[in-house]
Amino acid sequence: MTFDDQLQRYFGTTDLAALSHDALAAGVDRMKVDLGLETDRARRFALWALLFTLGEAPDLDVAFKDEADREAARNLMDLLAAAEERGGEA
Repeated sequence: MTFDDQLQRYFGTTDLAALSHDALAAGVDRMKVDLGLETDRARRFALWALLFTLGEAPDLDVAFKDEADREAARNLMDLLAAAEERGGEA
């Protein structure tokens, strides 16, 4: 599942800026439901990562049973924070 596939599936568009607040909230709600039901680790991580970028991800201990998955999520969080810091300095 690609990033654009996820956006299209949950929001009906790949342009999040074009969404109304209600459409964004509805898509996030659908993603949270799917995250709770998903059993495939990779798909679950992809859903969590998109929710994280939208500021809507559940806590790591809620989202992931496996410590390796929680550590991968922490690594992603650190990478995104570092990228944001570098972008702010430009």
